[in-house]
Amino acid sequence: MSTTFETWRGRFERLRAHKAFELTVITIIVVSALLIGAKTYEEEVSPFQEWLLLLDTAVTVFFLVEILIRMAAEKRLRDFFKRGWNVFDFLIVTASLIPLDDSEMVLLARLLRIFRVLRLVSMIPELRMLIAALFKSIPRMGYVALLMFIIFYIYGAIGSFLFASVDEKLWGNISLAMLTLFQVATFESWATAVLYPTMEHYPYAWIYFLTFIFLNAFIFLNMMIGIVLDVMQKESLAIELESGEGEAAELHGLRSDVRRMRDQLSRMEALLERRDR
Repeated sequence: MSTTFETWRGRFERLRAHKAFELTVITIIVVSALLIGAKTYEEEVSPFQEWLLLLDTAVTVFFLVEILIRMAAEKRLRDFFKRGWNVFDFLIVTASLIPLDDSEMVLLARLLRIFRVLRLVSMIPELRMLIAALFKSIPRMGYVALLMFIIFYIYGAIGSFLFASVDEKLWGNISLAMLTLFQVATFESWATAVLYPTMEHYPYAWIYFLTFIFLNAFIFLNMMIGIVLDVMQKESLAIELESGEGEAAELHGLRSDVRRMRDQLSRMEALLERRDR
């Protein structure tokens, strides 16, 4: 019995690792996304409603079989749930089993099926790296965001004191002033709507706006980008080490070889010293 189980497990493991299997899963995820988009055109797709429902059922069954194959390929079932992305896929597939023909659950079922598109992230390593880098960057980006808030607050207070007489809707209090500064930071019609009307009353107001833009758009934004790039580089190195490919894996292998040679030389020196004695 165990021999038969190991044989089937080995087959499932080879199937799971096969590139064609991964490409098929990615293709079905894209098809699922297209089906979700097609259902937003109720009038145009009404003649094909039955076909769309049949295709949706087929996609759901495929995802169910695919997740079962991946679970069966593990030596122990609990190993499957040790990886966060596997748990994510399991939850998405399980949630998509809610039938669409139930009138009370149809809205929830459609909303849950939208999240099947996110399975592309779990299937493509590069996307997993980006998401992991994003989440790991958040704590460090939080300090930059806090510093940005302080600058916004200071400039908002100054703007509300200086420019309240220009436009109460833009500079009437500090909260309105910070919203105005947010518009300035996004460069959305800020010159015609904010800068020029203010300069009509205060010709040197451009100094206020340019210094604010320089701090936020150039310094803080580049700091955010630098943090994300740094984390992405570390994640890329971690993936190379895990897969055993790339320069990082080669350097790690060379370091391991050097350590082993060093240990061997140390043992040989110790043996030679004992013989000399």
